[in-house]
Amino acid sequence: MSVKSNTVNTVLGAVPAEELGVVSVHEALLSVTPGAEHAFDITIDRAEIFETLAAKLTDFRTHGGGTIVDSTGMFHGRDVRLYEALSRTTGVHIVASTGQGPEEMLGGYFLTPQTNPPTPWPADKFADLFSKEVTEGMVVPRVERRGAAGLVATAVTATGMTATDESLLRGAARTALGTGVAVSFRHGADAVRELGVVLDEKLPADRVVVGGLDRTDAVAAGTPMEIARLGAHVALDHVGTRDADHVTDAERAVLVADLVRAGFGDRVLLSGSATGVAKGHPGNDLPYSHVLTTFVPLLTAQGLSDEDTRRILVGNPRDLLSAR
Repeated sequence: MSVKSNTVNTVLGAVPAEELGVVSVHEALLSVTPGAEHAFDITIDRAEIFETLAAKLTDFRTHGGGTIVDSTGMFHGRDVRLYEALSRTTGVHIVASTGQGPEEMLGGYFLTPQTNPPTPWPADKFADLFSKEVTEGMVVPRVERRGAAGLVATAVTATGMTATDESLLRGAARTALGTGVAVSFRHGADAVRELGVVLDEKLPADRVVVGGLDRTDAVAAGTPMEIARLGAHVALDHVGTRDADHVTDAERAVLVADLVRAGFGDRVLLSGSATGVAKGHPGNDLPYSHVLTTFVPLLTAQGLSDEDTRRILVGNPRDLLSAR
């Protein structure tokens, strides 16, 4: 079931990379805070969820979108059967992900695996867990394996990388080396150091996405340019977010233009981190089409050509998601 070269694993099977079209690389379809599905005040109506997500995906397709990457990983509401039905109905390719993180979002089983004293899971155990979701199919808990993950996604604790976070990063890198899919991680307190952990596993830098690089602190420190110089993909993945922790869309557009003019146009990725349906947390109720309808005109105003924009929206994610 593992993806073949020049194809990408979607929930409906491997498709030629050239068919992906415009890709939004870091979104969430159904996002459930672990445990919320058991809460008395949370309702999970799959028919209602389907209708909501189908409308949002159709809007994305209407505005020129081709592929959504659900980068929530394991155990956060991922519903492979639902995603299959959504893809068939809307015509939007859906790439689902394996992976977990950060540490605070892991269940106790993955934090203290019956050792005395408790120790973090070793990287090889995470690698085995994630790799099987690529080669054997994604777990539908207690039921079956179904489909194949097209990406390994994890995240680092915002206040600083923990030992478990490091195991997750190394496990993700080993999964990528063994299966051919890429790694995406949301950075914590030190993106360059965290990327260094992944690269220490001998994974080529162009197989890595560093997310969250449109955070205010990262931009102020010049981190996006530094990550690009190291050869990894720079994900500005909160397009449309308006808060003190992230730069504005106007500032993002300037940053994209700066990266392109510095020769790193082939390293830029864009998305909104939108949440289609959120359960147990507020979510980010942003249209998946926001990058296309609102942000692309800002790039044009910065002097980016249609070729530059197409490379960022189509070429870069196509190359990233293609197996190697």
